[in-house]
Order: sequence, then C-alpha cells, then structure tokens
Amino acid sequence: MINVISNNKLKSTIALAALQNVIDPEIGISVVDLGLIYQIDFEETEHKIFVTMTLTTQFCPMGESLTGAVKRAIEHTFVKEEAIVELTFDPPWTHGRISEEGKQFLNR
Repeated sequence: MINVISNNKLKSTIALAALQNVIDPEIGISVVDLGLIYQIDFEETEHKIFVTMTLTTQFCPMGESLTGAVKRAIEHTFVKEEAIVELTFDPPWTHGRISEEGKQFLNR
C-alpha cells in the first residue's frame, strides 16, 4: 500500500480500508491503489478528519464525484466525524504512486 501521511496510523489504516471501495470510474481501481490519497489527519477534539488528495489530472472530469465519494466513505466509517476533503496538485500525481496491486490490475 502507498505510504500516506497521518497523525494516527491506526485510524488511517481503517480509513484507507474504507477508501479501497472508492473506485475511479475511468480507470477502474481504488483511489488508494491509484495513490490519490496523500494525507489523512484526525482532529479528535473537533471530530473532524482532514483528507488531502489529488487527481490524476487537474482537469479530471470525475474530480467532484471522487472527492464526494471519499467524503462519504470516511463519514460512513467514522460516523461521528466530519470529513473535510481538500484537493492538491502539489506534488502532482505520477504513475509512480500506483500501488503494486494497482499496477498488476493495469498490467504495468
């Protein structure tokens, strides 16, 4: 699995498992295996989860759909928390971020 920055590794592992179900409809693999998730931080006192992610391109037509699906998956898993999803393109996404499982799926 791709290394994701987090202030809580245990909860991050749970969040990433939930995000395995968020599939990029154009490519057919999860946002996790694509390496789109950069960071997941948990703000315990405010009951918020901050997810920093990217897209394969800034002009991805599925961007709004993917960020919404990530928010829903996190909030479904952590029912008392609010997910705040932020898009970044720094650093830009590259094929090198795809997990081994993703590469096998894509036959790369």
